[in-house]
Amino acid sequence: MNLRAIVPPRRNRLLAASLVVATLWAAAASGLLLFHDDLLAGFVARQGAMQVAYEARLAALQAELDRGGSARAEAQDAVAARLDEVAARQADLERRQAVLTGLVRTTAPGAIDPTTTGALPGRAPAPEPDLGLRGLDTARPERRSARDVDLRLAALAGRLDGLAAAQVIGLDRITERAAGELWRLRRVLGRTGLDLQRPLESGLGGPLVPIDPSPFAAAVAVTARTLGDAQALRRLAARLPLDRPLRRDRGLASSFGPRLDPFTRGLALHTGLDLKAELGEPAFATARGRVVSAEPAGGYGNMVEIDHGHGVVTRFAHLARFDVRPGQWLRAGDLVGRVGSTGRSTGAHLHYETRIDGEPVDPQGFLEAGRELAEGEP
Repeated sequence: MNLRAIVPPRRNRLLAASLVVATLWAAAASGLLLFHDDLLAGFVARQGAMQVAYEARLAALQAELDRGGSARAEAQDAVAARLDEVAARQADLERRQAVLTGLVRTTAPGAIDPTTTGALPGRAPAPEPDLGLRGLDTARPERRSARDVDLRLAALAGRLDGLAAAQVIGLDRITERAAGELWRLRRVLGRTGLDLQRPLESGLGGPLVPIDPSPFAAAVAVTARTLGDAQALRRLAARLPLDRPLRRDRGLASSFGPRLDPFTRGLALHTGLDLKAELGEPAFATARGRVVSAEPAGGYGNMVEIDHGHGVVTRFAHLARFDVRPGQWLRAGDLVGRVGSTGRSTGAHLHYETRIDGEPVDPQGFLEAGRELAEGEP
């Protein structure tokens, strides 16, 4: 075989293939050079879009986290506000309780016992300082849930509601007792003939400075005024001649008012009570007071006059002797003198008078008032 005849065509084919490859490479290189800017611009555009999308996602996630944190902060703030409200309410109820306790102290002894009635409980139940709610992290399971928070706050509010209702009941009871006591004192002391409408106290006054315009405060003001009036009447009663001047009650020889005079047998006004008594029997002061006089006084014979204040005086007449002196202060039950028959008298007895603003009034009103008040004491 002729090798020379075969080799040239094969070389030609290799040359042709190499030429094709070189041509293709040249074409690709030329294309890359021609479209390089466009490809690079597209790649940059896609990277920018991916970056924008990534940043948007991050922003959305951050916003979601911020909303969650804001919601937790709002929940914590709401809990803190409710706790502050409960604490303020408790403080108000404790102030009310102090007022009620003060009112109880001004009532008549034994009228109301706050330890047994159940209407006046002691201090309000103190709310827990934070109930574990401040700084509440809802993402942590060991913290109380929002439902638990609501239940605990609702329970505490319920206890405060119960205390407020009990305080209203207690105030009603105090007012009722005070009104009853005031009515009783006015009825009983009204028998004495005193003008109970004129001021019983003096030296009081000042500018009006309202403290609390709430309905509870208005009710407390009414109760306090009623208690004050009753207390003033009790103090007045303690100064009035309500005791009996003689230890032993032997009855009346003559009552107050018109009678036949034992000397003239004509109609005359008897200005006191003639109390049956034995000669030398002790006579006692019927209330605290100052001795105005202790001397012979005409038809009264030996007479002692005692000023008890509030325009009220008592007189002890026909005494056998004095056991006091003018200007002396006496207490109820102190010895005044001894029963006799001096002056215009037909026998041993005690002439006992009560006068209001200089005018004689029936001593029986004072004696009956004293007896009824003594029977009404616990």
